[in-house]
This record gives sequence, structure tokens and C-alpha cells, in this order.
Amino acid sequence: MNNLFFPVILAGGKGERFWPLSRLNRPKQFLSLDGTPNSLLQGTAARLLELAGGWDRLWVVTASAIAQGVQEQLPNLPESNLLIEPQGRDTAAAVAWTTLEIKKRYGDDAIIGFFPADHWIADQDVFVNTIHAAIALATSKPAIVTLGIKPNFPSTGYGYIEQGENIGVFNDLPAYHVHRFTEKPDRETATTFLSTGRFSWNAGMFVFRAGVVLEQLYLHAPEIITPLEQFGVDIYPQLPKKSIDYALMEKTSLAYVLPVSFAWDDLGDWNAIERLLKQEDQANVELATHINLDTQGAIVYASDPDDVIVTIGLEDVVIVRDRHVTLVVNKHRTQDIKQVLKILQTDSRFTNLL
Repeated sequence: MNNLFFPVILAGGKGERFWPLSRLNRPKQFLSLDGTPNSLLQGTAARLLELAGGWDRLWVVTASAIAQGVQEQLPNLPESNLLIEPQGRDTAAAVAWTTLEIKKRYGDDAIIGFFPADHWIADQDVFVNTIHAAIALATSKPAIVTLGIKPNFPSTGYGYIEQGENIGVFNDLPAYHVHRFTEKPDRETATTFLSTGRFSWNAGMFVFRAGVVLEQLYLHAPEIITPLEQFGVDIYPQLPKKSIDYALMEKTSLAYVLPVSFAWDDLGDWNAIERLLKQEDQANVELATHINLDTQGAIVYASDPDDVIVTIGLEDVVIVRDRHVTLVVNKHRTQDIKQVLKILQTDSRFTNLL
């Protein structure tokens, strides 16, 4: 059996909840948000290169609007390994198309892994060991392996995976059949989930054999896989917009989960900066020149080092200054940034700010 591993970076997202720093031509994955000099995309590629065995087996799928930026960020990526979607159709189409392309080149037994471009992961050795466990499971049986992050608080912003029957140990990690997926529960339900010890967060990372997923897509999502096989990428605008979770993972009987222990964050909005960079002895997270009088629990960012942000008597706010835009938002309402962008889209005065 061909055990070559092909990591694929999903790099088509817009990162709208990091606006105004994240824009259409400079989305979140192009930014450095974790205190390192590398962008999130570059950090993800570096993390996966060891597993790929070099650039020839690393793939990226992205949107046409930012494809040039991906090439500039990853100049060593072979051009043939960059798949450019003409229109975003969510992750089911991206997974299906990429899997078809890798199968054409390497066959049904190629092991493929999908990884979002905008995650922060610590503990590289633990991460590599976990992916080797997922590869071992996907090699040993028809399996779509998902990585479940062991939760450390009752998050209402993540989907949850409930583990069922234990099906063995792979590379020293126990694996379980997936009993069910649950989308973003309320806090009471999330607290109950944590108390059982059977639930993990759905991180959106998958490992499988190409032939296994294609077979399951034909069974559960023929409206996506059949047109792609018949017409290729030209059919993209006519494909339904569905996530891989909804189109396949919630329906297949071949879903397995590896509960993992490496430090992880999906960097979903500005509050992630606080989770990564907050120091116990600091009142605020400051990535700017900040003059502070009685302000606490704030996240302060300025892209121009000459800009000065002055605050007086504020609490639990995010303040971002970037390219003629200043955002001030309560930390508990950062999800509403997407609503602001919808307003800007309707007014021609502000389209240059998107």
C-alpha cells in the first residue's frame, strides 16, 4: 500500500473577524498574530513540511483573489500543488477537488491530511506524533480520522465530537469511533459535555486515504463529487456551498477521532490574541504604543509603530488601528465585526476598506 502522506493547507478563508487588520487582499492567514515573524500560513507550512517530507508533497488550496499572495508567502511551493478555487464554495468542495487531484497523481491509497491555514499549534513533536497516529489508523482500515482537541473550558464557539467505542491504540494514542458531532452548544450543554470526559473540540483537521473519502463522498455528497469528476474546476460556481462536516462527517459511518493534547487555538477573532499573549502581570495585551490610564482587560493593536493609542477608564475592549481605520469593540462582541463588514459592502464610500 502507498503510504505517502500529502498534507493540504486550506487557505481560502477571509478572516473577517480580524478586520480591519485582515482585508480581502491581506487575509488573516497572511498575518503574524502569534508573536513570531512568520505569517499563520507560513507557520502552518513549516509545521507540515516535516510530515510531507519536503515541498513536493505539500499542497495548498486557496481562493483566486489571494493566490498570488500565497505564492509570495510560499515561494518554494510547486505551482502544480497550488489549487486555485474560482469561487469559494466552503470546505466540502475544496476537500473533494483536492482529493480528486491527488488521487489522479498518486492513486487511491495516497494518505491525505487537511489543515486550516490559520491555526496556532504548539508542541511540534506532539503534533507530529499525533499525525503519525492518524496516518497509521487511516492506513490500517477504511477510516476518516479527525483530530479532537481536549477541551479545557466549556466553549460555545466550537463544535464538539463525542467519542464512542475504543477501536485500538495507534502510535501510543487511543482512537475512538465517532458517536456524533454537535455544533456550537450553549454553555450549559458544553459544561455537561466536559463533565462526561467523552467530548473533544472539532478542530477541522482530517486524515484519510483518498479512495476512502471519494467513496464516501459519492455515497453522501454526490451533488459535489460527481460534477467535479465530470467537469473539473469549471463547475465550481454551480456547486452547493457546504462544509465538509455537514456534507460528509456528520453522515459517514467511517468517522474516527483521536483526542489530542497539544496546545491549540483556532485564532477565530481578536480575543485569541489575549489567549496567546496575555501575561499574568499585565493589565492589557499591547501590540501598539499605548498610553493607559485606568484601562484593563484591553487588547490594543496598531500596525503603524508611529501611531499612539490613548485610553482612559476602559475595560474589556479591543482597539485596532490599521490603514485609516480604527475599530473599538467590546471583547464580547467581536463576532459582530462581520455585521459591520456587510454594512460597509453596501456603501461605495467604504469598499476600499474591505
